[in-house]
Amino acid sequence: MIADPLVVPLALFVFGTILGSFFNVVIYRLPRGQSLVAPGSRCPHCGRPIRWWDNIPLLSFANLRGRCRHCGRPIGWRYPAVEFATGALLVLLWFHFAPQGRPLALANAAILSLLLVPIFFIDLEHRLVPNAITYPGIVIGLILAGAAGRLVDALLTGAGAGAFFFAVAVVSRGGMGGGDVKLAAMLGVFLGWPDAAVAILLAFIGGAAVGVGLIAARLRTRKDAIPFGPALAAGAIVALFAAGPLVRWYLGLQ
Repeated sequence: MIADPLVVPLALFVFGTILGSFFNVVIYRLPRGQSLVAPGSRCPHCGRPIRWWDNIPLLSFANLRGRCRHCGRPIGWRYPAVEFATGALLVLLWFHFAPQGRPLALANAAILSLLLVPIFFIDLEHRLVPNAITYPGIVIGLILAGAAGRLVDALLTGAGAGAFFFAVAVVSRGGMGGGDVKLAAMLGVFLGWPDAAVAILLAFIGGAAVGVGLIAARLRTRKDAIPFGPALAAGAIVALFAAGPLVRWYLGLQ
């Protein structure tokens, strides 16, 4: 029996930062077609191997003051951000789902969130949603849905979300990529109805707001393409926590 209620959240945060460290490898290497296993972690500037004591999530970044021990070049902000975000997500999911006594819902939300972390940053940097993540994600989501007794809902929602985004991609003539179509299908499988609809609506609202803000700040023009995967990922994360209240609020307005 665990006496201290903070033991599990603390363990989840540490575990999440370790996963986040691996996700940094995925984010950097997967779009470049490099092995995720070998060689070991290296400085992207000087190519020197990073020793284990300089590769401890969050702590090593703070100890090195955000710079490579060998060449002194800056370490990107993404590395600690991914580590912290992954750990924080697992903790927040634990506090949200554990009191409900729904272990399958917790597992479903945690796995989806973990898949979305590398997708968010890869698409943000490379405008690419990797099939190597979405295809296995769809399969895992269907397995979890079957275990939870909602396989039909997952299949229909996943197919519907994918079909909707495929239609948008056709109408927009490339404005929406194929990766977004598969990502939408994955979200539909994991979230089901109506949570997936909430996630997609939030993604469109959030994506539009960010786009307008970037154009207003003159960081982008109307002709520049803005990756939509991060908006979908963010919408899905918000839906995991707030889809139910948002749906009830909306229905209360009718």
